[in-house]
Amino acid sequence: MKALNNILARAKADPRRIVLCEGQDMRVVQAAVSAAEQGLAQVMLVGDPTVTAATAREAGLENGSLGSCELIDPATCEHTARLAEALHAHRAAKGMTADQAAEKIRDPLTFANMLVREGLADGSVAGAVNTTADVVRSAIQLLGLAPGSKLVSSFFLMMLCKPFHNLKGGMIFSDCGLVIDPDAEELSQIALAAADSAQALLGEDPRVAMLSFSTNGSAHHASVDKVVQAAHRVREQRPEIAIDEDVQLDAAIVAEIAERKLPTSRVKGTSNVLVFPNLEAGNIGYKLAERIGGAEAIGPLLQGLAKPANDLSRGCSTADILNVIAVTVVQAQQRNQ
Repeated sequence: MKALNNILARAKADPRRIVLCEGQDMRVVQAAVSAAEQGLAQVMLVGDPTVTAATAREAGLENGSLGSCELIDPATCEHTARLAEALHAHRAAKGMTADQAAEKIRDPLTFANMLVREGLADGSVAGAVNTTADVVRSAIQLLGLAPGSKLVSSFFLMMLCKPFHNLKGGMIFSDCGLVIDPDAEELSQIALAAADSAQALLGEDPRVAMLSFSTNGSAHHASVDKVVQAAHRVREQRPEIAIDEDVQLDAAIVAEIAERKLPTSRVKGTSNVLVFPNLEAGNIGYKLAERIGGAEAIGPLLQGLAKPANDLSRGCSTADILNVIAVTVVQAQQRNQ
């Protein structure tokens, strides 16, 4: 678990303000208290404090444990009026009135992302209760795209640390949860963002494999053309990134096979970023690695946003949430460098 341990250590070294808005969920409250007590983050819990306190009791947390977190009630918070004004200013062009903004800011998910937008928090984590559609829509509307980014996509941080794993360490799988059928331009945006995620979270230079059923032109099909065009666009924008165009999975991760199938490769079968051609392949791929391959999957995490905001699976565990909090802290550190 070296890669994950590195992320946890980096979070502890410089904890940031992370806001969670689902205090009615025991897993979220347990993870929030654990993250705060371990020093991973300065945790802000948005919602009705009486509900959060009841959830903490139901979760069996000791009295006073919530004291490690900052509890924020949008109904009474000193920042609510300011955030409502900012929300109105930001969304007025879309038809939102001041009254609608004043009502909408009471929604915990909206309040949490407005805290991030206005610099009162450094990142948000939600999705244990809210749907992915709601979490992503709120993040895009309120935080916007990162400079130079044209697309929000997702990735999983896959940890391969069991004794039986031939590959060791962390890998980025993208996109496995958001963009259903990207065209060549969108796929290039996913690859660029995934490369940056690898640099930020793994601390390694990205080595990108554009996965396909073809290696180095061994098959001819419109799906292969899309992958090749996407790789060319990545090279045009970021020639320093090592990237293989149209490469099959075995040639992407096995050096001996890469040497035979793709002798001119800069990646040479040592990919740490796997970019899937569409969501079907990505979603199936990460679940195969997790369920059959024994990898630990952290995510889905979002990339391409102006500020960190991450989604959770509604089936997530307390440990999953804790890991995503740590990842969000590291993403926030990177934004401020």
